[in-house]
Amino acid sequence: MSKVTTRAARKFRIRKKVSGTTSVPRLSVYRSNLYIYAQLIDDQSSKTITAASDIKLAKNKDAQTKIQRAFTVGETLAANAVKNKVKKVVFDRSGYKYHGRVKSLAEGARKGGLEF
Repeated sequence: MSKVTTRAARKFRIRKKVSGTTSVPRLSVYRSNLYIYAQLIDDQSSKTITAASDIKLAKNKDAQTKIQRAFTVGETLAANAVKNKVKKVVFDRSGYKYHGRVKSLAEGARKGGLEF
């Protein structure tokens, strides 16, 4: 099996168990080679509550690593969530290992005020 198919299988196993509601949305993470994206999703009504990414951060001339940008994305997402009166979330790592950028984003979201 290739790397892509094994990740898809992990993602499917995770999504069978993890679901977001209006009061406790799902924090979904997508990681590309250059950027990281996160969004809070209400699966009952199939709506995105808020989203954040590091596309604008990467275009700045500041010499931040991808891990530092992921932490900032987590903090930004948490700030937007608090504005929308969301405190608790369930974390959906989308089949990625919980280390590196995914872990950094989760730590930033926790620091910003979200509870997992």
